[in-house]
Amino acid sequence: MATVRVEATIKVPARAAWDAVADVGAVHERLLPGRVASARLDGGVRILTMPDGSEIRELIISVDHELRRLAYAVVEGQKLPLTYHHASFEVYAEGDGCRLVWSTDLLPDGLAEAVRARTERGIVEIKQNLEAASLAGCP
Repeated sequence: MATVRVEATIKVPARAAWDAVADVGAVHERLLPGRVASARLDGGVRILTMPDGSEIRELIISVDHELRRLAYAVVEGQKLPLTYHHASFEVYAEGDGCRLVWSTDLLPDGLAEAVRARTERGIVEIKQNLEAASLAGCP
């Protein structure tokens, strides 16, 4: 099983970054606007609609406010032919800002570089969106 881990230092307080990450129904507004067109919750499943109209279903496994950790698994609709996917976001306080760590375990191993490319691009977008919201005074 391959593991992809990317991280970013973000110039917002950990509590603010965690608030956005933990808001699982607003990923399209707070973390990845433009990359995700909309999100809705159906029980413990988050359904993401992408700009092309395709949908991805993610099982929300854990939202741990004490650890500032969100765990989820893509269970349907992944464009890559993954047979296993489990990911987590963790937010760590660092001075006046924070560090966001995005880890993904996946199979088959041969798709690790494709997943890495997506998560590296995604974490840069998340950093930009969180910092822009902080500058604008948004939650």
